[in-house]
Parts: sequence; C-alpha cells; structure tokens
Amino acid sequence: MELNDKTFIVTGASSGIGAAAALLLAAKGANIVLGARRQAELDQLAGQISQSNGKAVCLSGDVRDEMYALALVNCAKDEFGGLDGAFNNAGTTGEMGPVPDMQSDNWHNVIDVNLSSGFYAAKYQIPLLCENGGGSIVFTSSFVGHTVGLPGMAAYAAAKAGLIGMTQVLAAEHGAENIRVNALLPGGTMTAMAGDDPGFHEVVCGLHALKRMAEPSEIAQVALFLLSENASFATGSAIVADGGNSINKF
Repeated sequence: MELNDKTFIVTGASSGIGAAAALLLAAKGANIVLGARRQAELDQLAGQISQSNGKAVCLSGDVRDEMYALALVNCAKDEFGGLDGAFNNAGTTGEMGPVPDMQSDNWHNVIDVNLSSGFYAAKYQIPLLCENGGGSIVFTSSFVGHTVGLPGMAAYAAAKAGLIGMTQVLAAEHGAENIRVNALLPGGTMTAMAGDDPGFHEVVCGLHALKRMAEPSEIAQVALFLLSENASFATGSAIVADGGNSINKF
C-alpha cells in the first residue's frame, strides 16, 4: 500500500484516529494536508512527520465552516499540485441525553460537525479529484445509528447514519469518474473522546466481541486500505471495524 507522492487531506488530525491515520499515510509516502481546530497540535504532528522524512502541511480551522473545506482543498493544490483522496474524520458526540431534554443548539452542532462538514468536504474535494483522474474519499461514520441505537445519542446517530447515506449517493454519482467513496465505522476506540474513566472503559470493552477497545492505529489501518488502490473495487460501502460490537449480544 505504498502511496508515494499521493496527496491526502486528513481532518480531525490533531489527535486520535486522525493523527494515527496521518502518521500512517505519511509513512507510506503520501503528502498530507492536516486539518483540525488546534494549531499547536497540528504543528507538532507536522513536525513529527517531517522528522520521519514525510511531507505534511497543516491548516487549522472549523469543519463547520464551508470555506474551511475549500481552504484545505486549495492548500492541497497549492502545496502538492492536486489531491488523491481524503479522510474526513472530524467528529463529536456532543452532549448526550434523551431527545425531549436535548437543546436544539446541541442537535445542530452535532449535525454540523459530523454531517454538514462531510457535505462541504465532498463539495470541494470531488472537483479536484476529477481533475486528477479520480481518487478515494473516506468518511468516519459509526456503528451507532447503523447497527445499534445507543440511548442518549440521537443526534450523533442521525449524523453518522446520514454520512452513510451520503456516501452511497456520492459513490453512485461519481463512480464513472473513478472516484470511490466509503464510510468507515469504528467501534470504541481509545481516544480523547472516550474519556479517562476506567469504569466506563470496562463497560465499553464488554460491548465488543473482542472484549477490548481499539487503538487509533488499528482504525487507521482500515482507513489506509480504503484510501489505497488495494481497495480499488470497494465503493459505496459502510466498512465496520468495531471489534464485533455490532454482533455481540453477551
């Protein structure tokens, strides 16, 4: 899965799955455009990639802002001459609770970060991919809202399920242009989003058939596969990498 001189955008790159994916893609020879809100963390990651003889530039911003999606695409074109793919990974769970108790602002924020950002990304990434003769887009979705309905997570489930629907349509619309679009559905992963409560981690581990949570690098490996030519006939799919969460009933 060598990616020499290929260029990829990675959002949510300041930590967790996004950072792990950026490091892995760069190690395979790719040029990386790093996107997230936290500039200091992006600078640190870009430096880490550079120290390993990789190539990365970073641009901080808010994925809820349509113009940020355009800026990331322009950065890829200006710095590296084009775009070969993107891992649109930024997301948030928001405040969890029953729908009758949920604030409208929370609903809209979760939808904007998880779903609207994907629309903005595709809107500007696809034309540049077309100029390049095709490429691959991967959205980070979730088993929540696809195989499981977890109480308190209606906004998150709606947004992540929406990404899968958009993935299918984009794949159908742009397959003839050699553009593949897939959704990656991780299980519980040891990121900042998982918090640091050992009791909570124990409960989450028990939900998975593997009885553990994923490391970010494990999910990054699946993203690498989907972005690479090894997945050349995979498009429109919801790829579950959830440690058996979806099938575990005990």
